[in-house]
Amino acid sequence: MTKVSPSILAADFSKMGDELRHIESVGADWVHLDVMDGAFVPNLTFGPPVVKAIRPLSKIPFDVHLMVKYPETMIDNFIDAGADMLTIHVESSGNIKKMLDHIRSRNVVPGISLNPKTPFSRIKKYLDHADLVLVMSVQPGFGGQSFIETVIPKITRIKEYAKETKHPIAVSVDGGINRETGKRCVNAGADVLVAGSYLFKMEEMSEEIELWQSFRSPFEPSANR
Repeated sequence: MTKVSPSILAADFSKMGDELRHIESVGADWVHLDVMDGAFVPNLTFGPPVVKAIRPLSKIPFDVHLMVKYPETMIDNFIDAGADMLTIHVESSGNIKKMLDHIRSRNVVPGISLNPKTPFSRIKKYLDHADLVLVMSVQPGFGGQSFIETVIPKITRIKEYAKETKHPIAVSVDGGINRETGKRCVNAGADVLVAGSYLFKMEEMSEEIELWQSFRSPFEPSANR
């Protein structure tokens, strides 16, 4: 089953607790929290205190995405705040392998992300140290952008590598995801769909989430071939 991770970036920040409870109530699998530092990307969002404040309000897994220049300085703070999955960018500064291994040592799912123009070869040497790969299908920093088609073969290549090496890797896709692009990503091998504005603009997103969860990847053992 495809997992759906609504991005709280598109929510109403003035009532984030209510939005978080709503995400859980409509059947979402995870909630995606985009952390931006104003350096790696031009936008700013929130830090560990916000994550810590909303963590007790829901049992839904926190899918924390660090779009920051120096993730090493923030990893432990976000884990302590309640992250269940923590994703860093391969384009960021620091020792990527060391950071991924440290995340795992804290019993949090280690994730690595790559921007649309970054080739698969750039993350290949880190995949044995990650359990989640976040493929950006827009340039990170702002919501509401259009899906970049050229990332689709990258999704398949990551899943093929996981199959070849027998290292289970979940592939998540973030940016410009809607019913059509989401289905195409799952057909290419995606396991998780991250969406913000498309879901939050709906009066009721539960039926849409249920539909997306019904999508089957060809890499799933039970999928129709």
